[in-house]
Amino acid sequence: MAEFCDVFCDRGAFTRKDSKIILEAGKKNGLLPRIHAEQLTRTGATQLAVQLGAASCDHLEQVSKADVRALAESNTVATLLPGCDFHLGLKQYAPARALIDAGAVVAVATDYNPGTSPTLSMPMILSLACTQLRVTPAEAIVAVTINAAYSLRRDRQIGSLDAGKQADIAVFDVEDYREIPYYFGVNKCWMTLKKGQPIFQKATRE
Repeated sequence: MAEFCDVFCDRGAFTRKDSKIILEAGKKNGLLPRIHAEQLTRTGATQLAVQLGAASCDHLEQVSKADVRALAESNTVATLLPGCDFHLGLKQYAPARALIDAGAVVAVATDYNPGTSPTLSMPMILSLACTQLRVTPAEAIVAVTINAAYSLRRDRQIGSLDAGKQADIAVFDVEDYREIPYYFGVNKCWMTLKKGQPIFQKATRE
């Protein structure tokens, strides 16, 4: 059932050499690489991700200009996780603006986990993307939908409202799409549909 092999390459975790061995072994067994890279220190994991054709390279707070160029010239998605930086009180966020301007495919995710990012709130992550990563609301929404789907190699099935795709839809009770990240810590989602079927709806609209 597994599709990916994910390695945390950083100080106190796997070295670049170890990560290469693990990810190459995964590829031989049909598992596409993913790497947690350059979060706390720069290890060269981003360059390794590009070299191995990884689906995504996550975190990226400590990337260099050369890393940004390498990602921009590849199909590896730069997945940014601002909730982790926010929860840990880190001052340095990933350079989303530089990555987007260089032409990299940028995704944004919650990185939900009990240790460093205990949040399930995608609207909150959208707010952090705009205020801390300095992306526009439109760029943030693209990052959490179609670009995120591409990082999972699901972009032909989900991630955008297109004919023939799975109808996974979140409807927000706002006057303008830019209000979704504007209201941080507030759930403006009015209805959620999965495969076209409602699975959540507020009793009354605000």
